[in-house]
Amino acid sequence: MKRAIVILWSVVMAANAWTASEVVDGVTWYYETFSSGGKTCARIISGSVKYVGDLKAPSSLSGYPVTAIGSSAFSGCSGLTSVTIPSSVTRIGPFAFEGCSGLTSVMIPKSVLDIGGSAFSRCSSLTNMVLPFVGAKRENTGTKDSLFGYIFGDVSASGMMLVRQHNSYSSTKEYYIPVSLTAVEITDDIAIGNSAFEGCSGLTSVTIPSSVTSIGSFAFRGCSGLTSVTIPSSVTSIGYSAFEGCSGLTSVTIPSSVTSIGYSAFEGCSGLTSVMIPSSVKGIG
Repeated sequence: MKRAIVILWSVVMAANAWTASEVVDGVTWYYETFSSGGKTCARIISGSVKYVGDLKAPSSLSGYPVTAIGSSAFSGCSGLTSVTIPSSVTRIGPFAFEGCSGLTSVMIPKSVLDIGGSAFSRCSSLTNMVLPFVGAKRENTGTKDSLFGYIFGDVSASGMMLVRQHNSYSSTKEYYIPVSLTAVEITDDIAIGNSAFEGCSGLTSVTIPSSVTSIGSFAFRGCSGLTSVTIPSSVTSIGYSAFEGCSGLTSVTIPSSVTSIGYSAFEGCSGLTSVMIPSSVKGIG
């Protein structure tokens, strides 16, 4: 991994606007300290620097654990190509990586409990993401469905696709996702939320963890590039239209844990030649 390069925007701004800074592996990090759970922690903050290349954020700064990435911390860093976030981080602020149009890869650890709105808005070059959760409700935070849509924001930009999310109240939310996204790994979730990956036509690979118990409605609708999906044995229900329009799917094996399959779950899967349905399934829509 090549070393990230830091370019100072303004020496005066750097001197006056931030609580502290530290150089780690040749990169200058600006941060502020705050109290959390009776201990002093560090939050990476924004504004005075441009980060480019492949970046690995530190787990501590000046002896303080880095537990948060602040709002707009990397906003506009178009030269940033990849980011690895340490397992010490629990929060990522709104617009944290907004406008990082060169960002192709992001790894978010299981420790992260909250990702702010539009955190990856206008990240039009993303191809690979490792996400702790995208689903209906995270146990620790009660995150609403579908986080995936909200982190990409509601801003149209080149390389983004409009998605309309349908929820249980029959209302619709519009948001944008990168059309370049090809692979997603979910590391820690209890559900794949409604419309979580809807419209990701370039998506070819999805890794679903064994913690997931349900796949929401429209979860993968329109993912025409998806050729195979491994549904873990923890899943008990597959929502309606979950895989609708996945024309690239050729075979699906449904585990014996599944008891219900929603209507139109596989509608329009024109390439599907084989489906294994276990005796555990009590209802098919």
